[in-house]
Amino acid sequence: MSERRSPTIRRRRLGAELRRLRDGAGITIEVVAEQLECSASKISRIETGHTSATPRDVRDMLRIYGVVGAESEELVQIAREARQKGWWHPYSTVLVGAYVGLEAAAGHIRAYEQQVVPGLLETEEYASAMIQAARPDFTADQVRQRVRVRLGRQSLLTQDDPVDLWVVLDEAVLSRPVGGDAVMRNQLRRLVEVAELPNVTLQVLPFEVGAHAGMDGTFTILSFPESVDPDVVYAENATGGLFLEKSDELQKYSFIFDHIRAAARQPEESIAHIAELAEEPLWKWRPRGSPRT
Repeated sequence: MSERRSPTIRRRRLGAELRRLRDGAGITIEVVAEQLECSASKISRIETGHTSATPRDVRDMLRIYGVVGAESEELVQIAREARQKGWWHPYSTVLVGAYVGLEAAAGHIRAYEQQVVPGLLETEEYASAMIQAARPDFTADQVRQRVRVRLGRQSLLTQDDPVDLWVVLDEAVLSRPVGGDAVMRNQLRRLVEVAELPNVTLQVLPFEVGAHAGMDGTFTILSFPESVDPDVVYAENATGGLFLEKSDELQKYSFIFDHIRAAARQPEESIAHIAELAEEPLWKWRPRGSPRT
């Protein structure tokens, strides 16, 4: 797991363990906050993994719970690792750092995308065109930084212990020429190329399916190598996105994904369709400005 270890997942694991130990000791958050002379919200955010804890904070919390010795030192070490900076940290002002940290630690990623090619599969030109169109408020430097991060994330697919990626693309993703004809054709060819990797599965959800289980929107399910790290669903939106971790939420999205991939074309058929579209794209079928019939 060393290749996928990220500060985000370590912080999340530490928080869950601290919450388990506090519950086991029968101590409330308010009591811990009072003894550490801090706010209850700080303790809560540490336990949910939203805030990193200093090694000293962790040692003091464990002392309150009666945890000492080797177990205490192991958790203090995790606290040190959780405070390290991920490779994406310099770009934290232009991306959702928490998502990138979880993605870097994931063993399996399942994603449904309605509008655009997922970042792990984008070409540089497609990514640049998409970001510029979606975020007209960004400066040219911010666009370049986002593109750089997306390209850096793609190493997850080809590293020594690569992530398993399963993506279902709505056919609309393949039908919109982001960046123009040449850029989009190259993007389609890139999808065909990446699909040859043994750890990547691509499916296309065709228009003729009609209404389907994923109508509510795009989402990603992240699963991790260690059983102590529960799955996370990331539902993206214009303000950044929402992380869902409750058991019923995870079950719901797993159920939805299973229905989406069952309705989609099989991987071999999907790749053949994408290859055809790269040569005869949908946006070429009706010239722009031609009358509707």
